[in-house]
Amino acid sequence: MTVKKFEDLRIWQAAIQLDAEIYSLISVNKSIRHDFALRDQMLRSVGSISDNIAEGYERGGKSEFNHFLTIAKASCGELRSQVHRCIRRGHLDPASGEKYIQTCVELASSIAALAKYVRTSEHKGEKFKK
Repeated sequence: MTVKKFEDLRIWQAAIQLDAEIYSLISVNKSIRHDFALRDQMLRSVGSISDNIAEGYERGGKSEFNHFLTIAKASCGELRSQVHRCIRRGHLDPASGEKYIQTCVELASSIAALAKYVRTSEHKGEKFKK
């Protein structure tokens, strides 16, 4: 598959799906919804994943894309930590929380794999084509 825009990236699509799942979780879970600081932090973290993938891609350079992919991966870790806090605060049962934790782990792994590919690729980026 040829990637022509960030929306074509499977990791961006997975990040948007995770964003929808976290938003839905917060919408239906009154306990999380009323833990305002944690709720807001979770929404910022999950949004940061897809936003950083998009921003890095749009910058058009290999090293910049790699940099923003590392930020997106870190945001996965941040969200994963927040899900652990939800479990410990009694907002989520461990089985439900584990589903989100596993999704974060898988997405972070996929982001890391793309970052490695970008780092080792001969392609320098669109902004260097001329």
